[in-house]
Amino acid sequence: MTATLDSSAVASYLTDNPNFFEEHAGLLGQVRLSSPLTGKAVSLQERQMEVMRDKYKALELRMSELIRLAQDNATIANKFHAWTQGLLKARLPSAMPAALTKGLRDGFAVPQVTLRLWGLDGAHADAWYVAGVSEDARLFASSLLAPYCGSNHDFEAVRWLDDAASVASTVILPLRSDGSAFGLLIMGSPDPERFTSTMATDFLIHIGETASAALAALRA
Repeated sequence: MTATLDSSAVASYLTDNPNFFEEHAGLLGQVRLSSPLTGKAVSLQERQMEVMRDKYKALELRMSELIRLAQDNATIANKFHAWTQGLLKARLPSAMPAALTKGLRDGFAVPQVTLRLWGLDGAHADAWYVAGVSEDARLFASSLLAPYCGSNHDFEAVRWLDDAASVASTVILPLRSDGSAFGLLIMGSPDPERFTSTMATDFLIHIGETASAALAALRA
C-alpha cells in the first residue's frame, strides 16, 4: 500500500528540500492554484507574484502612514518651537501669562486658552490669572498627575474660559514647581473630537512642563 501524505508532511518535506523545484522546474508552471483576487486557477509562479504584490502594497500603506505621522509630528514640533520663542520674548514675568496663552491660541489654533496661578508674589495679587481659584481647584491640580484630555464635565477650571458654555472637549494641565502644583493651564474647544481621552499626550506634557518653568518666576 502507498502511504498517504498529509499537507503538513508535504510542507515539511519542501522546507527541508529547498532544491526540489530546481530539480523539478516544470512543476512551477504545472501546479495550479486558485487566485483569491480573480477566482481563477493560476500557476504557482503567478500566485507567488500575487502574494508578493499584496505584501508590497501593505508595506507601501505602512510606509505612507509612518511618513504622515512623521510630518504631523514635525508640524507640531515647529509650532512648539515658535511658541517657546514667544515665551522667551516676554521679558517681564507679568507679561508671561498673556504671552503663553496667546501663543497657544494662535500657534496651535486652540479656540480658548486660559490659566490660573496661586502662591505668587504679592505684586500679582490683582492680576487676571489669580482670580477666582477655589481650594477645590487647588486640590484638583495637586491630584492631577497627567494631562486631562476629554469631555467637559463642568470642571471649575473650564469655567475660567471666556466662553465656557461652548466647550465640548478640554485639556487641563497641572503646573508644577519643586514638586508642588501652583496652577492650571486650560484649553477648550467646541469640537468634541478635538481633545479626546485616547489622544497622545507627549506634546501636552512638554507644554505643561515648559509653561511651568516659564511661570515659576511669578511665584513668591
